[in-house]
Amino acid sequence: MNRRLLLAVLLLPVAVAFAPPQPPVTLHLIGDSTMADKPDPEHNPERGWGQALPEFVRPSARVRNHAVNGRSSKSFLDQGRWDTVRQALQRGDYVFIQFGHNDQKLEDSSRYTAPLTAYRRNLERFVRETRAAGATPVLFTSIVRRQFNEQGTLVDTHGLYPLVVRDVARDLQVPLVDLQSATELLVQRMGPTRSTDLYVFTTEGQFPSFPAARQDNTHLSPRGAREVAALAVEQLKDVNASLIAIFR
Repeated sequence: MNRRLLLAVLLLPVAVAFAPPQPPVTLHLIGDSTMADKPDPEHNPERGWGQALPEFVRPSARVRNHAVNGRSSKSFLDQGRWDTVRQALQRGDYVFIQFGHNDQKLEDSSRYTAPLTAYRRNLERFVRETRAAGATPVLFTSIVRRQFNEQGTLVDTHGLYPLVVRDVARDLQVPLVDLQSATELLVQRMGPTRSTDLYVFTTEGQFPSFPAARQDNTHLSPRGAREVAALAVEQLKDVNASLIAIFR
């Protein structure tokens, strides 16, 4: 072994030891209230599943939850929230995209998007601009609402919106996490009675900081948020192999 090669071998551990640490991968979440962080978690009976996601993430990654109550794909864009996220993206980051609940609000022109046109365009924009920043988009279908009919059958409330998410994922070759399908199976398995544990069902005065009684078939309880986050992580590991190392 010549002197130069020997010196290189001896100095390699030193170079590794003093190499700058790699910045953590950031998982950016954009979406609505079913994903969003909720205030006062010690006393609030409501959670978004994105609020529970950090429990499943290893130290090599971090979660930045930009989801906001009441937002549709349109209002998230119109309010400049996407611009803020896009400007923060770094190469190697991920963007988890879940809209649909509020895009259905036909009576609200500030939020409504027609599923086959404006909604699809917005999803495609999120995907295109995420990739342009060197990050990876992941599309999510919306979680189900807990709406059973008199026969105990869970009724779909999302119409064409989840189908459009699946179409965009297929056409643009985007990883897809089908939370509609996964949560449908979960809620059906638990049935009309036990599935209330997944959603915000409270009695008057049960939570002093939020004293009003609620029977909310859309928003998740702490248990529901953790279970949905676990379903999301399970699928994320399947659709993108590089995410396996990120999640516990």
